[in-house]
Amino acid sequence: MRTDLLQEARRQAGICNACRYCEGYCAVFPALQAERAFSDGDLTQLANLCHNCRGCYYACQYTAPHEFDLNLPKALADVRQDSWEDFAVPRAAARAFQKNGVAIAAAAMLGFALLFWAAQALASAGGDGFYTVLSHNAMVAIFLPSFLLPLLSMGIGLSRYWRAVDGAPVRLSHLRAAFASAANMRNLKGGHGDGCNFEDEDRFTHARRAAHQAVMYGFLLCFAATGVATVMHYVLDMPAPYGIFSAPKILGLSGGVLLVLGCAEMIRLKLRADKDLGAAHAFGGEVGFIGLLGVVGLSGLALYAATGTGWMPTLLVLHLGAVLAFFLLTPFTKMAHGFYRLAALTRDAQRQGQRQGQRPGS
Repeated sequence: MRTDLLQEARRQAGICNACRYCEGYCAVFPALQAERAFSDGDLTQLANLCHNCRGCYYACQYTAPHEFDLNLPKALADVRQDSWEDFAVPRAAARAFQKNGVAIAAAAMLGFALLFWAAQALASAGGDGFYTVLSHNAMVAIFLPSFLLPLLSMGIGLSRYWRAVDGAPVRLSHLRAAFASAANMRNLKGGHGDGCNFEDEDRFTHARRAAHQAVMYGFLLCFAATGVATVMHYVLDMPAPYGIFSAPKILGLSGGVLLVLGCAEMIRLKLRADKDLGAAHAFGGEVGFIGLLGVVGLSGLALYAATGTGWMPTLLVLHLGAVLAFFLLTPFTKMAHGFYRLAALTRDAQRQGQRQGQRPGS
């Protein structure tokens, strides 16, 4: 990890620790104020615990033109981004995506779509519905390793993170606290529960929190649709295609709508936000990831609407290309932040439990 980024974050964290004006703003400040000095692992943990709501920046009396020149959201965002790239496997892929995210996402999606188009043009798959274009077995053979290999890569990255932040064995109570915080996006509520200052410094809104929730729950619903369809196919002997009132369709359609709306709102917010309060060099990678995820949802909805029409084969290969690109690029995109943030929340739950255990009479 780059020493200059850690040194700047360490300088700013020391000043914040002395000031303590933002004590109740989010999970970062209790964790920050629990330390007297900050190791590289401490700073990596604080950076991944930060949700970049930016409330502390607009409340701070030591921002530029003050000589302290504090910009804690940016300092932590730089360390956070650098940590994802450093822990990624392979590292070069993560750095390349952050610099050229939009181009890489578009090229991967279109490239895979062309491969799917060539495959269906060269052979007749047979079957019903989508399987007239590509057989069920072919889809499983392509997408199962494309799902498992990125998970393996993420697992290696998370193990590196856990060692870096000196993580202890995880208990169920730690996971329960972390998932509860992630489920309602507690740290995106802002310092006083009024929301983030992400759009304008004098305007608190919950728009970013709502957009994140739409994307998260939309993705989980789509994932649940795939899981339910898998059980129906292999366990209940109920192969696709499924009707509109079936569980896979209800979950998939509602998840797709949430994904599209959430991604559109997140891109709108990012375009309006102050890039100097985040990792500016990774802006293209962030937009590329959000755009790719939005295309996955939008192409899925369009594909369902076009079922039974001449547009179905074209939309199917585009959708499959987007899904495959999303899976394979996951360890190198901002999708990884969900895993690292959950790990940071788990580590923070450990810290709180350890401190409570050290109190006299506890």
